[in-house]
Amino acid sequence: MDTLSTETKTREIDGLLAGVGYKVRSSELRQVAQNLERLENVIVNSSSELSELTSETVHYDPSDIGSWVDTLLSEFDQTAPLPYDFPHLPDLAADQNQQLTLSTTTVEEDSGIRLVHMLITCADSVQRGDLPFAGSLIENMQALLAHVNTTCGIGKVAGYFIDALSRRIFGQNVFLTSTPYENDVLYHHYYEACPYLKFAHFTANQAILEAFNGHDCVHVIDFNLMQGLQWPALIQALALRPGGPPLLRLTGIGPPSPDDRDTLREIGLRLAELARGVNVRFAFRGVAAWRLEDVKPWMLQVSPKEAVAVNSIMQLHRLLASESDPVNSGISTVLGWIRSLNPKIMTVVEQEANHNGGGFLDRFTEALHYYSTVFDSLEACPVEPGKALAEMYLQREICNVVCCEGPARVERHEPLVKWRERLGIAGFRPLHLGSNAFKQASMLLTLFSAEGYCVEENQGCLTLGWHSRPLIAASAWQAVPLRDNETLRIVLN
Repeated sequence: MDTLSTETKTREIDGLLAGVGYKVRSSELRQVAQNLERLENVIVNSSSELSELTSETVHYDPSDIGSWVDTLLSEFDQTAPLPYDFPHLPDLAADQNQQLTLSTTTVEEDSGIRLVHMLITCADSVQRGDLPFAGSLIENMQALLAHVNTTCGIGKVAGYFIDALSRRIFGQNVFLTSTPYENDVLYHHYYEACPYLKFAHFTANQAILEAFNGHDCVHVIDFNLMQGLQWPALIQALALRPGGPPLLRLTGIGPPSPDDRDTLREIGLRLAELARGVNVRFAFRGVAAWRLEDVKPWMLQVSPKEAVAVNSIMQLHRLLASESDPVNSGISTVLGWIRSLNPKIMTVVEQEANHNGGGFLDRFTEALHYYSTVFDSLEACPVEPGKALAEMYLQREICNVVCCEGPARVERHEPLVKWRERLGIAGFRPLHLGSNAFKQASMLLTLFSAEGYCVEENQGCLTLGWHSRPLIAASAWQAVPLRDNETLRIVLN
């Protein structure tokens, strides 16, 4: 690894540690781990003198390792000779009501730091192909988890990443597969537990509603219908449109049903019943396909008289290949036929992350930072009965990012700046998400009694994030009209 890459990686790890509240640099971690072992020996060997240290209780910041331990060691030095010279040691807390013991909080925080360091080291070993050493680190990290609260914070996230690394290293159950029904259930609980999917739906709906203004026949093509959660709000908004609602056609794309049920049709019937109740003329068409690459424009039955909206909520990244293998990407084909439909608008919501780089260590470090922030925000939301299932939805994403390579890796998230470049090259120009979308998104956050979520405008796009970190980005696009030779090429393909 060259010097620049090393410096960049060091800054990323330092940022990750700071993000979870630790005042320690990655360059200090090895010394911290060594000094912790030495301090434990000192405590054991000096047990007869410990009572003298509890006469005065002083509370220190458990995240400020260096200064806390320096103070503690000076107290040791006054009560008992130390067999070693310890210039910098990790911090230990004096308990107010007992003789000096390792504070639970301190042990947990130190274990959290060590877990982060070991996770990065393990990922580096995987990238270098040293799987025996990586496997030994898995065993050590699993043992260390016993000293960390795995129901929240870094302990929970570390547990998911350790599990994903273990699956990759030992080749056991690499794929956390789910049936379409199970995916629907997890999606629904994630939708209810936190504002990310609601933000995506509300923002896209507002943009689509404004694009349909003045059109009497409109057609929405949804790249991932799931349970149809996005569309009742749009149907009701169209019902209240001045001058009366238009004829609404909805084409929903989703996986084939594993049994004799036609799940897409069932969702369409429920939406049709809602539309009928609010006097909106409605037609539904389901397109069953495992992959968007398998969908052809003729399947959508678009009419030239319709105003078309294409809606993609966290789906386009699944069409990407890695940066080192762009030839096998399906994104160009799909964007090509979307453009041939000449939609009034294409709404795109994607994770604001970079999990599609060439190096495994870079991807892993970015994912660890990203999902630590996501889980931190999730914990701040009100407790829901299905919150564990919402976390399982995220766990499957983590597993795919960490475990899988080649066609099996579909969670290839890329940031907004890359989507701007890619969509511009593909023949789309950005549409500005207006003030109404921003106001609706901001109002949505009032439903969650958690401070820390923030909506920001970014060159006409909107991002939703946790504190200073944007986590998903919503954008809107319009197709630049095709030239004759481009139209012919798409038809022939």
